[in-house]
Amino acid sequence: MTQKGAAAVPEAGTAETGTLRDDGALVLFSGGQDSATCLAWALENFAHVETLGFDYGQRHRVELDCRRAFRFGLAAFPRWAGRLGPDHTLPLAALAEVSDTALTARSEIAMRADGLPNTFVPGRNLLFVTLAAALAYRRGLRHLIGGMCETDYSGYPDCRDDTLKALQVAINLGMDRRFVLHTPLMWRDKAETWRLARRLGGEPLVELLLEDTHTCYLGDRQQRHPWGYGCGHCPACDLRRKGWERFVAETVA
Repeated sequence: MTQKGAAAVPEAGTAETGTLRDDGALVLFSGGQDSATCLAWALENFAHVETLGFDYGQRHRVELDCRRAFRFGLAAFPRWAGRLGPDHTLPLAALAEVSDTALTARSEIAMRADGLPNTFVPGRNLLFVTLAAALAYRRGLRHLIGGMCETDYSGYPDCRDDTLKALQVAINLGMDRRFVLHTPLMWRDKAETWRLARRLGGEPLVELLLEDTHTCYLGDRQQRHPWGYGCGHCPACDLRRKGWERFVAETVA
């Protein structure tokens, strides 16, 4: 599960001791723009940061390859490089088996009768955060960080602030630990997410996000746009493009 060749982890907290590192964080890192920006945020705010990704049969599985490239690119930021700990990937094929969505099957992306896009994978973030907490319990890391956003998003109910606050309470009760779930992008639109990245790492981080993150639901890495790679017309590409255009317009102004 842990990436080979990862740096040794100073074990200030473990499941055996029952303690959690106050300066340790685990980032739910998919390889997309939002989670990559959250990884930079975590590196700025915590002394030791590990990452976790999930292979759940997603149509855009190329994002898992982008995770490696982005982590490698962070070596160019001296103040962060020493804080980046091991990467973990968990197989979660069961999620695709219980889902019938455009993210886990080759079907056309469309809106459902209930107003949600058919890219919504029921239970995905609930499982992701719960499994992240279980890993953080073993690794002795107090802080969990995710890129969920309720401001500029596709309407997924498991991205809502109320959902995640309730999940934090349930996890803390069920594991008898005081984890803290951070969602730095919850109230930021996509333009503000780009601005946050620039504040954190300047133009080099913005360029790293453009080149080595993936957002497109179709997994298209053949077409390069000013805002990054993607098909250019799926909902994820549309959100990323619009955010980039607002960010650039505000920068020029």
